[in-house]
Amino acid sequence: MLDFSSNYRVIIGAAMLGVGVAVWSQWPDAAPGAAIAAVVVPELQGEAQAGEVLFAANCAACHGVNGVGVDGAGPPLLHKIYEPSHHGDAAFYLAVLNGVRAHHWSFGNMLPVKGVSEAEVAAIVAYVRALQRANGIF
Repeated sequence: MLDFSSNYRVIIGAAMLGVGVAVWSQWPDAAPGAAIAAVVVPELQGEAQAGEVLFAANCAACHGVNGVGVDGAGPPLLHKIYEPSHHGDAAFYLAVLNGVRAHHWSFGNMLPVKGVSEAEVAAIVAYVRALQRANGIF
């Protein structure tokens, strides 16, 4: 039978604390408002470049700078869920213009984004797709 005297308890406690610190230091930052994903930003041109400015003004508050997502606010658009074969460009138009009911994430429903035209949505979609391609999401 093991003798769990105070010395053993201290050693075991210290070991558990060390493991906990090691795991915690590798855990993604989950503070409210923290980015959810990392991103590679490509050199943007044309419509995608215009979309970057529009995205920053209309989408980044919830979906994060460069679409990385914001903990507690909105999902990352640089995620396999949003690849063109699962969420085509029309899904982005519908989400921006009409809003969308939450179905993949627990962020809640997305309200329509007021004041964004269909032409501006096209530029935003071009920007998001350029980011996705640069990050291996086809």
